[in-house]
Amino acid sequence: MEALRARHGGSSSKSNLDDSPQRSSSSSCSTRHNSNNKQSHRLPPPNSLDYLQAGHVNRVRSFPHVEGNYALHVFIPVYIPPAARKEIALFLKRVTSLVPALNFVDVDIPLYVLCEDDQNLEQVALGREFHISLGRTVPIRVHQIDSIVAMLRQKFQSQRRYWIDFSKWAVFVNDERTRSFLSVEVITGGLAEITRQIHAVDEIYRLHNLPEFYKDPRPHVSLAWALGDVSQSIKRVFEELNRSNNSGKFSQKRIFTCKFSGIKCKIGNRTYKICKIPED
Repeated sequence: MEALRARHGGSSSKSNLDDSPQRSSSSSCSTRHNSNNKQSHRLPPPNSLDYLQAGHVNRVRSFPHVEGNYALHVFIPVYIPPAARKEIALFLKRVTSLVPALNFVDVDIPLYVLCEDDQNLEQVALGREFHISLGRTVPIRVHQIDSIVAMLRQKFQSQRRYWIDFSKWAVFVNDERTRSFLSVEVITGGLAEITRQIHAVDEIYRLHNLPEFYKDPRPHVSLAWALGDVSQSIKRVFEELNRSNNSGKFSQKRIFTCKFSGIKCKIGNRTYKICKIPED
């Protein structure tokens, strides 16, 4: 952990992606240490994402910031079961050894740094909440917020639990071709249900003059990203790993499975619970 502390214990800067509908002042601070510790700030716990994010890479908006706009994102929260994290961590280590430019998604830390500590990678990074997007992340105006949230809750009030199988490693590139994403894709169990949910979100987007999702959606969870279009490089890594692995471990039929537990909507910095399926 001391190596990670030294690597990420310096000043951090974070681009202001979204303003919250409940506006509040925010400031970035630097964590510094001197021999006397007179000006040192208390670090977050070493097993927290706040600690891991110290010194992270700045993010880039997919659309320009406009005063009074808030980023809207509708998604299914996903948690990777503990039993699957070790195999996923092993795969990520193999990939980052061949594509060192990868960063862990959202945490925005070089993946090779996380791979230096199994506990951070498996329990902290892979133990956090991921998401399957049900619509594009788009800017909306403040007067649209209540209407969108109300319609989403009405549309999804009678959802039932189903299983989601993540069965394929895939690479996606954003519309601007400025980032590539290493992801796990849903191609069997849960695909029909998620596709219907995407179409339902599209209906609400249309009513608010917002751009709909892709015509042929490919539901997935992204785990890592790299700048630019490096999709061919990552695909070659997939091929190389599968060729070198006689047991077919990295092309297995099911990477992990989880239950659909609900839908959330993030607008600015505020997250709204759209629907939640009670535990059995």
